[in-house]
Amino acid sequence: MNRAKRLCIWIGGLALLAATATDTLAVIGRAIGAPLPGSIELMQAIVLVSGTFGLIIATLDDSHARVRLLVDRLSPARRVLADRFSDLLALIFVLALLAGSVWLSVELWGGHEQSEVVGVPWALLRLIANAVLLAVAGILAWRIIRREPRG
Repeated sequence: MNRAKRLCIWIGGLALLAATATDTLAVIGRAIGAPLPGSIELMQAIVLVSGTFGLIIATLDDSHARVRLLVDRLSPARRVLADRFSDLLALIFVLALLAGSVWLSVELWGGHEQSEVVGVPWALLRLIANAVLLAVAGILAWRIIRREPRG
């Protein structure tokens, strides 16, 4: 396993542990009458981090959900072509998401948006999302160019 993938696993895993700890504290706090203010805002930020790093890992491993009923019956050469086409469609989708996300980031950059209770900076979270979408697009583009037959 390469270093980048291992780092993504650690960051995503630590984010999941942070989400679990945050939600556990929030539930205990509500039960004893001392709620954790801003727990939902914190969960939103943490889930963004864990989810986006999960997206990178799934893209690196080529392990996104697929229905392979038709593709598995193709010859190896045509299967590679079908996989490239699938990656191309995924790349177009990710680039569309990235374009929309960058557009929102640019439009709202000067707004100094932050969450109401604990002040989570939404601009930072948009930058994380944009960076991850760009990374996923790069992985997909590289895979389209260098596609090798699957086992």
